[in-house]
Amino acid sequence: MHGRRSGGGGGRPDPRRPDPRTAKRADRGRTTASRTGDGPKVSARPAGKKRGKGKRTAKQKRRRIYKVLASLVVGGLVLLGVFVGVVYANTTVPSLDDVSQAQTTIVYYSDGTTEMARLGSENRIAVTLDQVSEPAREAILAAENRNFYDDPGISITGIARAAWNNLTGGSTQGGSTITQQYVKNTLLTADQTFSRKFQELFLAVKLDNNYSKDEILEGYLNTIYFGRGAYGIQAAAQTYFGVDASALTAQQGAVLAVLVRSPSAYDPANNPEGSQDRWGLVLDGMVEQGWLSSGDRSASTYPAVLPVTGSSLGLPDGPEGLIVQQALAEMQTRLDLTQDQVLSGGYRITTTVNPTYQQAAVETVNSVMEGEPETLRQALVAVDPRTGAVLAYYGGTSGTGFDYAQAQRPPGSSFKPYAMATALEQGIAINSRRDGSSPQTFPDRTQPVRNSGGASCASCTLVQAMTRSLNTTFYGLAYEVGPDNVRTTALAAMGLGDTWQGGTLDGAKVLANREGFTGAAIGIGEYEVRPVDQAVGFATLANGGVRHATHYIAQVTDSEGGLVVTPESVVDAGTQAIPAEVASDTTLSTEGVAEYSRRSLDDDRPVASKTGTQGLQGSVSDNTDAWMVGYTPSISTAVWMGSDTPSAIENADGGPIFGSGLPGQIWQEFMDRVLDGTPVEDLPTEQIIDGDTGNSVPEETTQAPVTTSQAPRPTSEAPETTTQAPVTTTPAPVTTTPAPTTTAAPTTTTPTTTVAPPGAVIPPGQPTR
Repeated sequence: MHGRRSGGGGGRPDPRRPDPRTAKRADRGRTTASRTGDGPKVSARPAGKKRGKGKRTAKQKRRRIYKVLASLVVGGLVLLGVFVGVVYANTTVPSLDDVSQAQTTIVYYSDGTTEMARLGSENRIAVTLDQVSEPAREAILAAENRNFYDDPGISITGIARAAWNNLTGGSTQGGSTITQQYVKNTLLTADQTFSRKFQELFLAVKLDNNYSKDEILEGYLNTIYFGRGAYGIQAAAQTYFGVDASALTAQQGAVLAVLVRSPSAYDPANNPEGSQDRWGLVLDGMVEQGWLSSGDRSASTYPAVLPVTGSSLGLPDGPEGLIVQQALAEMQTRLDLTQDQVLSGGYRITTTVNPTYQQAAVETVNSVMEGEPETLRQALVAVDPRTGAVLAYYGGTSGTGFDYAQAQRPPGSSFKPYAMATALEQGIAINSRRDGSSPQTFPDRTQPVRNSGGASCASCTLVQAMTRSLNTTFYGLAYEVGPDNVRTTALAAMGLGDTWQGGTLDGAKVLANREGFTGAAIGIGEYEVRPVDQAVGFATLANGGVRHATHYIAQVTDSEGGLVVTPESVVDAGTQAIPAEVASDTTLSTEGVAEYSRRSLDDDRPVASKTGTQGLQGSVSDNTDAWMVGYTPSISTAVWMGSDTPSAIENADGGPIFGSGLPGQIWQEFMDRVLDGTPVEDLPTEQIIDGDTGNSVPEETTQAPVTTSQAPRPTSEAPETTTQAPVTTTPAPVTTTPAPTTTAAPTTTTPTTTVAPPGAVIPPGQPTR
């Protein structure tokens, strides 16, 4: 017994008797098979140790994650390497000989094939690298890429820095080598996208492998834009210093180096302080690189720079140059580009201007004005009412001179349709009668208003008053319906804002005198508008009151042929600026003017039109501005004639010029030419709006109407002029058709605001008209 107990306590256990202390643990170690009758099988390892393996430590988990991540990174790098290799192998670098041509922006007429201009091509002179002075080359390198000769074409640190700045909203500069800039400026667009940047990297590396550093630098120096229309360092050296690139000093080269990043911002003529500050930094960089001695740096002075000469930038010398300027301005606005980017971007700009129409405009003006005084100035603008596209544009003979199509001049009686439209909106029909006797006085004016040529009609319908252009009727009508309401109607029709943007009236209130006052004189056109505005306003009437945004661009592609501006995007949905029935009746009221003025179109084609003449204060026949504006459903054309100063305009015979005279002749001949062979389009023939909510007069009366509305208090801001008729014995204007009769003499209204010549500034406080 003792031995058994001793054995039981410390000897080997009897295999026939399981130890009760481990039975339960052994049970837990049995396999499924042992529970189904295959015999007792015990796990080879104690249960406690098995539980330990199933629970990994934090260190083991981290190692496993690292292995997975490492595998993914390696796999990604392999795939990226394969992708990069394939893309690199398929990346084609064009010949550097073709780069300069690819960057010339070309402007076309509406047919997309007839060239109007090649921008920048007139001031681009290619030179070899040895024709550029070494100091000038080193100045460019100091400013743009000091490690150019050592880098692989791209800057890894620069790319990382630029990427970080883009992500964090920091500065976008500092990420490009000269090779990258060369690629971006010549082979790619300037879009700030990752895909474009990705292309840039591949092309830069391949360019660096395919060409020597000297070849790349030479191409870069020949294509970079330095401002003032100068492409390439040779043109820049001549433009800014009057020397060849081979003669540039380090100091002159530093001036040009500063211009590379932003030609307009750092032109010494525009920003002398900023350009000189950066000039000093470029010289300091040359010293750091050992390209300029400290002594020479200390002795350096900023070199004399030639004044701006008004480079044409490749603009045509003739009238089409003004079209190109309008197209460039629209490009800058539509794409948010600088002028530099447009000129050097290699774009293909197709304008809306019809080459046949433009030729007709230029030839008509030239033929009509042959033998007339050289002091006379003309403008013609034709617009498509259905789209807002400018079809023809003549603003003067010089493509780089003053644009008279943008001149702010008083329109005279050609403004009367807007007063008519305002009256129609207020329920005053075109067959309503108003007093057109002459002269008449009004509460907001100290001097009487007179009709031209002594015309008078005590009870004329508004249609009759429009045809005969009775000033007293439309001054009174504007007073009746409210001058500000007429202004609102006109602004909506022409698409103008409240204040002028640009021109001699920049910042001034539109359709008002210099004090910002709009009186009833607006009804007879005493406040300035531009010829292009009249073409647009009448186009709105022609299009049932729907105004489309005026545009000069039909489409734009980049240097690779990709659409940048699509044809669909340039034509807007239109704005119902004037109610359709109002536009219809306004058109109906002006359909007799052309025949009355002896300016009917060929084959009696239906046309709505209005003449206008503006004269000097107190003068009987000294007219300063003459207009003819008219339209069919497919074209609206405005013609203006005047001079650079508010002086009398006379024809070759010494007679005063009226709207139905030389301007009317230009308008008539142009419209006949462009409409020849086109389908005849109908205009409204029936009146829509009936009734008269205003101050009508009976048909048999000859007395002036009594104004029932309260008159505004006269102030010093109100116009104080007289409207006088031309002397009937004055010879009629020279035209190809018979002159109007005395009873149909063109209207001359005396302005209350002074018309400033192009570029002139009217002194504050001076009476203006």
